[in-house]
Amino acid sequence: MPVADRSAAAFALTAYGATIASFLGAIHWGLAMRDPNRAPVLHYVWDVVPSLLAWLALLLAVLLCLCYAIDRSTYADFRVRHWLTLRLQLTLLAAASCLLAAAGLTP
Repeated sequence: MPVADRSAAAFALTAYGATIASFLGAIHWGLAMRDPNRAPVLHYVWDVVPSLLAWLALLLAVLLCLCYAIDRSTYADFRVRHWLTLRLQLTLLAAASCLLAAAGLTP
């Protein structure tokens, strides 16, 4: 499987994991709503934490790829295109790390 296809598949699976994390957090909100007088504030706070952390990791991975895409044209304009090979490798590594972090945030 080509690297681009693996990256797309990893992103799709991680996005799915982020969606699941949102639902898992939402369970706490629902439980707290059953008896709002007894529910600690922690249930309402925890409701959003998994989805926000997973979302941030996904956004960072997308941002890193966007930066690389823009740098491709900028580096060419300034005749430093020779850095693009290393830049691509570092971008893929950093984006994969973000996606793995996002996947690790989901139970």
